[in-house]
Amino acid sequence: LANVTMRVKEWQGDVVFLHEVGPGAADRSYGIQVAKLAGLPDAVIARAEVVLAGLEESEANSGPGGSGGAARLADDLPLFAAIRPTAGGGRGAGAPSAVETALADILPDSLSPREALDLIYQLKAAAEED
Repeated sequence: LANVTMRVKEWQGDVVFLHEVGPGAADRSYGIQVAKLAGLPDAVIARAEVVLAGLEESEANSGPGGSGGAARLADDLPLFAAIRPTAGGGRGAGAPSAVETALADILPDSLSPREALDLIYQLKAAAEED
């Protein structure tokens, strides 16, 4: 059993994975860079950068061995609760659209294939109106 890591070069602000495995641990975390490469939404990346900056700051302020504000920050880590764009031009996130309201009332298992197809067309038309 051995601890190995991918070799990495930083170039012009980006990370390049060299497809080489070397001994030891990575010198830092590349999670945000990997998330960018994986195509995660910009809002998720931005939130991760804020969380990382907060963790780094609390670690720097707490000194060696202290938890600083990391415990408080860990309570506020819904990374995937990133800002959701609102549909319908400015309607608040709490107000469901006509399509969302219609979807909430549907019982999919009770629909025939033809009813389901008709419903898809109705929902598409309603979404285009929003």
